[in-house]
Amino acid sequence: MKKIVKKILKIILCVVLAFVVVVGGYVAYVFISYHRIGDQTLEVGGEAASDAAKTKKEYKIVSYNIGFGAYEDDYGFFMDGGEKSRAWSKERLDVNLKNIASLLENENADLYLVQEVDIGSTRSYSADERAYFEMEGKARVFAQNYDSPYLFYPILEPHGASKSGIMTFSAFKVTSADRVELPVESGFTKILDLDRCYSKSRIPTDDGKELVLYNFHLSAYTSDGKIADEQLALVIDDMDAEYNAGNYCIAGGDFNKDILGDSSKYFGKADKEYTWAQPIDLGAFDGHNVTLVAPIDESAPVPTCRNADGPYHEGQYVLTIDGFLVTANVKVRSSAVIDSEFRFSDHNPVTMSFSLGE
Repeated sequence: MKKIVKKILKIILCVVLAFVVVVGGYVAYVFISYHRIGDQTLEVGGEAASDAAKTKKEYKIVSYNIGFGAYEDDYGFFMDGGEKSRAWSKERLDVNLKNIASLLENENADLYLVQEVDIGSTRSYSADERAYFEMEGKARVFAQNYDSPYLFYPILEPHGASKSGIMTFSAFKVTSADRVELPVESGFTKILDLDRCYSKSRIPTDDGKELVLYNFHLSAYTSDGKIADEQLALVIDDMDAEYNAGNYCIAGGDFNKDILGDSSKYFGKADKEYTWAQPIDLGAFDGHNVTLVAPIDESAPVPTCRNADGPYHEGQYVLTIDGFLVTANVKVRSSAVIDSEFRFSDHNPVTMSFSLGE
């Protein structure tokens, strides 16, 4: 009997040790594989319809976080409290991305800022999603935002490796573009939040200056939200420096901050409250020539984002985290949310009409 007990204990010990080795090996792999992409000079593709943007003329810009093409209105993501870790299927992903591309093209904008475009992720079946957005008459710039190691969670359907970025489209010639690295947390949460950057594209204007166009997707899954504040401050500092050099600046994207301060004032209390999107730090704008443009129609408010803890439903946590920044020499004529009812993404697109010159 003692021999049998010893044998059982030995087997249990071996299983436990094997588990520890596997888990330890995986943790080591994740941290060894982790890397920052760094600053880069970006390639400009496509052919713009115009050589330069004109001053005093009204233009339109659209920004849209497409949620890697997976977030249809019945989708819930595991990191938001839902169950899914990948797009429903290859076929549904294809249809959804085509719908997103069609929605954007139908807006007939001069400039587009698109976030969370995958280029070889497990979650999106290794699709190169850039191919869906070959807009005619537009210069295009892609900046890889992150390149994460394989995540073996959830166990039954691992999220896998993620390669994703941000795309900028311009009806005007882009003379150069850069990827600018942003700070991320240094602790374990850096594995969850991945790398971060903004892209910076230079467009000539008819008065001999430049329109500097920024595209960003700031940090979301952080311990206290302070990193996103630091990231925003760096974007604002950069824009301010370009403004002082005489250039026009427009930035847009996903702030991952409540840019209305308290979105519940406009959209009501949710059936579940979340704290991942804290109020934007308005102090970051003090002493700068940069203004926040938060798209909101107070008479008929539409949110820009839903928490994807499950299918979209009434009472779900919604808020406004997508918008724009402009320097003082850019005149904003209007801004709005395009109400897509979250059919294709956990975000609604946002739009702004503007002209260059005070």
